[in-house]
Amino acid sequence: MPQILVKLIEHLQADDLGMPELAALIANDAGMTGKMLAVASSSAYHRTGRGVNLEQSLMALGTDMIKTLVISDSVFQTFNSFPHSGSTDLRGFWKKSLAAAVIARDIARRMDYPHLEETYLAGLLHNVGRLALLATAPKEYAFNFTALDDEDLCAVEQRTLQITHAEAGAWLVERWQLDSFLADAVLYHHESSERLESAHPLIRIVRLAHLMSSHPDDAAALADGAALCGLDAAELDAMLVSAARQVDKAAVHLGIDLAGADDIPTPPAYAAPVLDPVQQRLQEEVRNLVLVSEVGQTFARQQGESDLLESMTRSARILFDFDNTVILLENPTGQTLVGAPGATTQRIAEFAIPLNKGGPVATAALDRRPAYIQREGQPLGIAEEQLFRMLGTDSLVCLPLVAGSRCLGVMVGGVKAWQVAHCQKRERFLQSFGAQAATALETALSERGNARRQLASVADEYREASRRVVHEVNNPLSIIKNYLSVLDSKLARQEPVATEMSVLNEEIDRVGQLIGGLAELKPETGGPRPLDVAKVVEDVVRLFRAGQFVPSSVQIATAMGEDARLVEGDADLLKQILVNLVKNAVEALAGSGGGQIEIVNRGIVHRERKLYVELAVLDTGPGLSAEVMANLFSKVRSTKDGAHRGLGLSIVHGLVKKLNGQIACRSGRGGTAFEILLPAWSGASATPALTARAVGSV
Repeated sequence: MPQILVKLIEHLQADDLGMPELAALIANDAGMTGKMLAVASSSAYHRTGRGVNLEQSLMALGTDMIKTLVISDSVFQTFNSFPHSGSTDLRGFWKKSLAAAVIARDIARRMDYPHLEETYLAGLLHNVGRLALLATAPKEYAFNFTALDDEDLCAVEQRTLQITHAEAGAWLVERWQLDSFLADAVLYHHESSERLESAHPLIRIVRLAHLMSSHPDDAAALADGAALCGLDAAELDAMLVSAARQVDKAAVHLGIDLAGADDIPTPPAYAAPVLDPVQQRLQEEVRNLVLVSEVGQTFARQQGESDLLESMTRSARILFDFDNTVILLENPTGQTLVGAPGATTQRIAEFAIPLNKGGPVATAALDRRPAYIQREGQPLGIAEEQLFRMLGTDSLVCLPLVAGSRCLGVMVGGVKAWQVAHCQKRERFLQSFGAQAATALETALSERGNARRQLASVADEYREASRRVVHEVNNPLSIIKNYLSVLDSKLARQEPVATEMSVLNEEIDRVGQLIGGLAELKPETGGPRPLDVAKVVEDVVRLFRAGQFVPSSVQIATAMGEDARLVEGDADLLKQILVNLVKNAVEALAGSGGGQIEIVNRGIVHRERKLYVELAVLDTGPGLSAEVMANLFSKVRSTKDGAHRGLGLSIVHGLVKKLNGQIACRSGRGGTAFEILLPAWSGASATPALTARAVGSV
């Protein structure tokens, strides 16, 4: 209720509300202050056109009118905001309510009942339960909202909604926790006179006010009500005439249009005929079957787990009238229910219920049967109390999501206490809905698992590719570093550096190509092109010679020959292969006191109906151990130190395969030989021999 009305009732109960207190109370509410000024300035108080302040206005109105306006306007503001109040004609309702309020105050005055404003408020609110039922069940109650207000209406309400408007109104008033019989007066205004003979005066007053406002032509009932209040039945006609004038005046002051209210028909209460139980059950089963089928199709159309969960909660709210809904899913170990991803609140997303700790929610999941939990009447665990607070509801419906023999989780819906019985009647439909939701959810979770596995596979491949690129980038970076040292020396001696600058540019480009290859940015070439292996070998040897990478104890020689030097492939890939092999050989010889490296073109080789050019990288080092040979082209098998140890030969193997070639290794005490077969250029026999290259050494 509005704070101003709560304080007004408190002062009325204490009988200490004078004009200063009224003025102070009203001044705190701008809307109420405006209402008082408008009424005081109206022609009824001869103030038209004169400016007055609040205190003068209140003095003109008088205490009784002020209290009437405050109570009436507060009640209208509060209950006109009920759902569906704007789409329903309330003129008849408010006219009868105002009449009951005015009459109740007049009866109280004649009975010398001291709390006149309390009787006015009770009369005004005696039928507020009808507004509550309209707000709660608009479709079921729309017709009966305008029905004749008698015992037959209460019987229809009880049969169709399991609650009467008198009970609903009393429930509302009780929530205000007033120290008054106001709630009882609302609850018993349809009771018989015999039962109310010894009741509190406020209850008897409201009973008679109800009869006079809603049944003014029922002489017998009016006579019983008058006797109940110690009044002469002859006085009632004069009270009705006076009440009509006061209602019209109050409506003008409050700005309420009651014109035509008496023309609104008030038919007898109506309840649909009760169907044959078997026919009713058959209709319900067919309806549920259709709804479940449609729900399943709706779930199947959702894209992704998040959309599916949202569709499940939205459908549950529509089909079962859940106020709020959350979904708890079993964690991967199946030991705990946790808030579903994408929950609307952070608390739900972090909420968890261990299945082995018991409790109604956990039991629903373990038994695979719906559970109905009410705040009162059963002991609750911390988890259930948290759900009640998070969902802001009186009762919970726990629906296990069962697919086959597996329970994927629990949907928890918040409902009002009086809705629990209705949900229990529809338990089979609840279970069918849960099965459809679980089936769709199982599919979504399976797809999520597949997606995660694919992402993990891609991530592993990317990490491996990153390691290879980092390893390979070290080779050109080492060359660049050495050439920068050479460049520094030459510049100090003012010698030409064109060759070194060319090498640096080439190696920087190679770094870019390696990094670009990680993101597959390198465009595909049109088709196979001829590659002169001798030129690539010459470039590699020049890099090592000029970059001062090779110690003086190590010699490098080449023997390319004049024929069979063209292969199909990419120069950068072959260069990368040779740099890795030569670098490994240099490191092995440098660690054993020196030796010789030789790169030899052994000419055409016929293998498996294909022609290859055999290129060999030989060294006179100590050879490879049996363990290394057994795992030669595997990852992380080298004895070298560093984060990328053991990657070199596995990368070489991959690059050779990329060139559609083959690689083999022979090693012993006399040294190591890597033999590479590269596809011979298909036009090699028709291509003139290139210029012969002499064997050189460093």
